[in-house]
Amino acid sequence: MSSNSKPLTLYGDVLGPNPLKVTIVLEELGLEYNTVAIDISKGEHKGPEYTKLNPNGRLPALVDHSNGDFTIWESDAILLYLVEKYDKEHKFSVTEANEKFALLQWLFFQASGQGPYFGQAVWFMLYHPEKLPSAIERYQKEILRVFGVLESVLSKQEWLVGGKLTIADLSFIPWTGVALDFVLPAVENVSFEKEYPSVHKWHKKLTERPVIAKILAIRAEHLKAAMQSQASK
Repeated sequence: MSSNSKPLTLYGDVLGPNPLKVTIVLEELGLEYNTVAIDISKGEHKGPEYTKLNPNGRLPALVDHSNGDFTIWESDAILLYLVEKYDKEHKFSVTEANEKFALLQWLFFQASGQGPYFGQAVWFMLYHPEKLPSAIERYQKEILRVFGVLESVLSKQEWLVGGKLTIADLSFIPWTGVALDFVLPAVENVSFEKEYPSVHKWHKKLTERPVIAKILAIRAEHLKAAMQSQASK
């Protein structure tokens, strides 16, 4: 399924928010890696070859060939592994004990409070076979709640942890983008920029970083091609 011509192999491409998160950190750290696209529409993420790597059958998974083909899944766990092993200068990590726990706190919040709720909002708005207004409303409100939590903190400080950009901040980028593109436009009387100005400024600052802007541009092209392919069927 993969080639180990480079030290790392990422399973999952930039189309998915969680693989995108890992791609951002790989690129920001300047690491060499292969990408293996897993076609969810064909059920490849549930197939035996992939579930040998990730028994949960979700994307992404990462294999580190320079570390005995060590395999790790769950996107935020992958981010922690990457900075522990490869961020020796602590560009995107922290060293002080309390700050390490604060970083973990935000990664747990992203993994449990942002990703699932934002994903469910998109599912019930775009993909569920029947419209369930109560479910749609619930998850839209959860998105606003999460943005409210972030606003309460970012209105007082520039970054989430340690007064610097870390993987905690980077972890939020993909799902925030999904909410801005697909969810908030359908929510009446909500202006992201006006109601969550600090989150808006933070997200804009993150996505304007050259590495991240490049990745997001590539993702936009891939999404456009995928949508055109789907429309032609």
